[in-house]
Amino acid sequence: MIAGVNHMVSAGHYLAAVAAFEVLEAGGNAIDAGVAGGIALGVVQSDMVNFAGVAPIIVRNGTSGEVKSISGLGWWPRAMTPTLFRDRHEGKIPLGVLRSVVPAAPDAWIRALREFGTMSFGEVATAAIRLARDGFVMYPALVDSITTWEKEYSQWPTSAPIYLPGGQPPRSGEKFVQSDLANTLQYMVDQEAAAAGRGREAGLDAARDAFYRGDIAKAIAQFHADNGGLMTLDDLAEYASEIEDTPRVAFEGVDVHGCGAWCQSPSFLQILQMLKFGDVGEYGHNTADYLHHFVEIIKLAFADRHAYIGDPRFVPVPMDLLTSESYARERLARIDPEKSIPDIPIQGGYRDPSLPLSLEPRLDPTGPVPDTSYICVVDRWGNCFSATPSDVSFDTPVIPGTGLTVSSRGSQSWADPDHPSSVLAGKRPRLTPNPALAVGADGRLIPFGTPGGDVQVQAMAQVLMNLLVHGMSPQQAVEVPRFASYSFPDSFEPHELFPGRLNLEEGIGKAVGADLAARGHDVNWWPDLTGRAAAVCLVDSKNGVHQGAADPRRPGYAIGW
Repeated sequence: MIAGVNHMVSAGHYLAAVAAFEVLEAGGNAIDAGVAGGIALGVVQSDMVNFAGVAPIIVRNGTSGEVKSISGLGWWPRAMTPTLFRDRHEGKIPLGVLRSVVPAAPDAWIRALREFGTMSFGEVATAAIRLARDGFVMYPALVDSITTWEKEYSQWPTSAPIYLPGGQPPRSGEKFVQSDLANTLQYMVDQEAAAAGRGREAGLDAARDAFYRGDIAKAIAQFHADNGGLMTLDDLAEYASEIEDTPRVAFEGVDVHGCGAWCQSPSFLQILQMLKFGDVGEYGHNTADYLHHFVEIIKLAFADRHAYIGDPRFVPVPMDLLTSESYARERLARIDPEKSIPDIPIQGGYRDPSLPLSLEPRLDPTGPVPDTSYICVVDRWGNCFSATPSDVSFDTPVIPGTGLTVSSRGSQSWADPDHPSSVLAGKRPRLTPNPALAVGADGRLIPFGTPGGDVQVQAMAQVLMNLLVHGMSPQQAVEVPRFASYSFPDSFEPHELFPGRLNLEEGIGKAVGADLAARGHDVNWWPDLTGRAAAVCLVDSKNGVHQGAADPRRPGYAIGW
């Protein structure tokens, strides 16, 4: 575990952590550093984080103590109709440009800088440009990801030259260069520099306009027009991320802040409420009773997620109810301590029973899920930054000459027009990335988050329990064995459901697994420290000391002093 008294970063890749640390050392605040590291993640983890993807952010102002979120999630283009996929694609959301929503990350990064940072876009993008232009050493996790999705990369003529140089995946130890991506970022920096004489904000606006109104926007719109996509210049020009108050719940002496119902944060907060009022911590860490109740709580929360959560601008999400004590106790009463819920536990909730479930049961997961990354920063002034940037590059083609794939986050919508997260012009998908921030009345600050799709909130809840209930150190809290349930409709197309499935890391122990199986859980085993169990990064700041933890399940890294 890394500790310091000035500033601390923990990020999903060590080069992104270094990029953020360099900005802190140069005098930037946590927001400047977080944006620098976040943009760098889009270079060094461009298989799962795209600069033209999503970037939900939580920011705490060290002076006022105010906590805000920046949505960083795009919406469906104007031309999207609620029945398009049902009418033309047999109810599926296909790979390619049709699953693209408006790219949100560039706006979110720049808006964070404009409202809460101190530096220019050029200053914070320096490391990312260098890593893309000059290259970095290819590492095993990236090689494995590109190899897994080799077939998908190979079908896009604009993607294969980047990700399959010479017609095959790169090898570990080789240098990986992304020249077009470097040029895209440099173009934004140049446009900012041309406007810098009018002040910092004018420069940031110029960098943003370079993406949403300039040559980058034109390249995106033209490619979509030529290849059956829906994105237009108007769709791009009209986009703006929302800055919002953060929903929160009290948990073990801290207020845990999440994001709005456009992502799965409400489910995370709901899980914490049920863990608290169910006294789950009293069962003993990773005992069979502890895991059984934990898993059943997750099932209940994810049943409500499926029934209620969607873009709150289009769907009336009962946030206050879902995160209330009374509802937590009502849902807890449905848990049988000796028997697992065999399927998605919709019955008895506040769900409209007329809504179809649109489930597709399958026997086994077909392979790695699309994924994401994470970064958090705390500085010496008490500013906090927590962000979960994302969007893969294998399921939609690179826009020629840009090095970018436009956000394919439409894969987290439903083709069913009656689903709360259905496709619709201007509507946002239900995002899995959900950064969090815990704030104590005593000044304690814990920004935390993880990649992992539907495993994200499960891992985050386990780590927070480890830290606050079981008294573990931050690094121990992220390293101990974890579990994950899959007994709910997956957030990604084709929304698979694996009734009763429960995966355990081997360190939990065979005896505990046998007990859980006897209660009806479909127990499957992971090796210890598997990347599929997510990869939580966090900073725990209290009494003037910042402790950084990074999950060894993936190439994360913490650095500070």
